[in-house]
Amino acid sequence: MNPQLLFWVPAGLRLSLLLIGAGIVWYFFGSIAGLATGLIGMGIALVMQLHYLYRLADWLDHPASARLPDGWGAWTDIFSRLYKLRRDDEKNQAELTEWLARFRQAMSLLPDGVVIMDDVLFLEWCNPAAEKHLGLQLDRDKGMRVTNLIRSPEFMDYIILGRYEQPLTLSLRERKLIVQIIPFENRRQILVTHDVTDAERIEMMRRDFVANASHELRTPLTVINGFLEIAANQPNLAAQTRLDHLKLMREQGLRMQNLIDDMLALTRLESIDYPVRREPVNMWSLLDQVLQEAHALSAGRHEIGLTFDGPDIQGSRDELHSAFSNLVSNAVRYTAAGGVIQLIWKDTEKGPQFSVQDNGIGIRPEHISRLTERFYRVDKSRSRETKGTGLGLAIVKHVLLRHDAVLAVHSVPDQGSTFAVKFSRTCVAKGDRAAPLLDEIV
Repeated sequence: MNPQLLFWVPAGLRLSLLLIGAGIVWYFFGSIAGLATGLIGMGIALVMQLHYLYRLADWLDHPASARLPDGWGAWTDIFSRLYKLRRDDEKNQAELTEWLARFRQAMSLLPDGVVIMDDVLFLEWCNPAAEKHLGLQLDRDKGMRVTNLIRSPEFMDYIILGRYEQPLTLSLRERKLIVQIIPFENRRQILVTHDVTDAERIEMMRRDFVANASHELRTPLTVINGFLEIAANQPNLAAQTRLDHLKLMREQGLRMQNLIDDMLALTRLESIDYPVRREPVNMWSLLDQVLQEAHALSAGRHEIGLTFDGPDIQGSRDELHSAFSNLVSNAVRYTAAGGVIQLIWKDTEKGPQFSVQDNGIGIRPEHISRLTERFYRVDKSRSRETKGTGLGLAIVKHVLLRHDAVLAVHSVPDQGSTFAVKFSRTCVAKGDRAAPLLDEIV
């Protein structure tokens, strides 16, 4: 049935009953009594309507489903409808609030910055990434104009030109950002920031790596090709000269092989496809092997000793051997004949520690922070003399990263260096006991 009809039928019935009652009083008590009864009834009905109108007006000022008044007659249907509408509205608001909370939580976890602004660029909301990228604070800056918060001429030009279809590359707070404004709804705009600082640094490292590797490979290839060209153009070379050329070509070939082996090792260490296979490592056996290799490389030119007083650890023996060997070989190469090199394996309160101490040429302070960069050389001419690949300490760095260890370097020019590998206590092999103190000097 039509709701309007349901409203008017009860009202018509009540009016009919009132008129009938007034007519009965008129019939029995006269016209004056009948008119008075009708007027009194109409007055009571009017007062009741005004009372419910007042209660409705009061509720509209402070709407809440729990405060909705009860009605009588047609007002019962009106209030029941209002109650249903209010309950639906409260449900929709609750769902909207929950959705907004989930949206903000999701936006807060994004690595990209998100800033919501109105049509005149006043800040309404931003996520933590945007606070970090742009130096904003939501509690402090909400309601302020974004152009007053981001002090950058490039950003101001981007806003003034309004060419939002193209992103803006912005250098801000020592970071490189890709910034873009996206229109949202009719009176909203979203500012999105993407930090490309690390990507730019990785790309620069890749370019430098390719350039340095190409340069390192070009030198031995030039030597080999030069001797091959001489051999082709001068087939009657003296036997000794030919042997000397072959010896040099073999040395350059070995240099290229070592460089390629180190590059492949570094690539494998950086790959997530090759996780560390942790197993108990017999540190005495490992360090004894490193010590024997140091003797072979030194060929009796140095005094090399090993102090052993530490536990076995969990890790990859091959990777640890590679890292320790690189540290020891560097000490041998950069320590003059007659120098002293000491290998130390000991336990400390914070965890086991392997140190390589020498009294070699040392390193100036400005070079120490860059030692683990690929192909970084403190002295390029001396590095070529020692036949290093320039990747040894980069390999050490990545091996230690995979074993939750750190490298500490202390060096004094012309006095010597100490390279210390510090492991955490969690790497100690369970059930292991410290080996007896051993001090061997050869």
